[in-house]
Amino acid sequence: MNKRQQQKIIPSLWIIAERQSEYRPYYVLYAIDWKRAGRLSWEGWDRLDDLLRFHVPIRHKIGSTRSTSQPCAKIAKKAIFLSLNEGQFETLEQMFYQPFSKTRWTKFIKQHCNLHKKVST
Repeated sequence: MNKRQQQKIIPSLWIIAERQSEYRPYYVLYAIDWKRAGRLSWEGWDRLDDLLRFHVPIRHKIGSTRSTSQPCAKIAKKAIFLSLNEGQFETLEQMFYQPFSKTRWTKFIKQHCNLHKKVST
């Protein structure tokens, strides 16, 4: 594998985070590649329906020259849904921009994971 191929991000974990504020919810989609310590995010949705219609550009394998896109509704089936308050969301944002630590990420996800809440597609 050459350097260019190593720098590509192929997400292995998807997170849909809902920030609950007193005014309205706010949704963010995160993609994490554990192997290459890569992170991507797409944010700015006030409604979950709009997020599920968004086409996410992703790579399926190392060495591919093309990026394809999938509707977020397909990704949501395997995504972890986090419903966070303002403070928890700020912690998540700080972790996203700090040096990568898989243990901190898994600890945060286990602490705030809502397994009973499914994303309807």
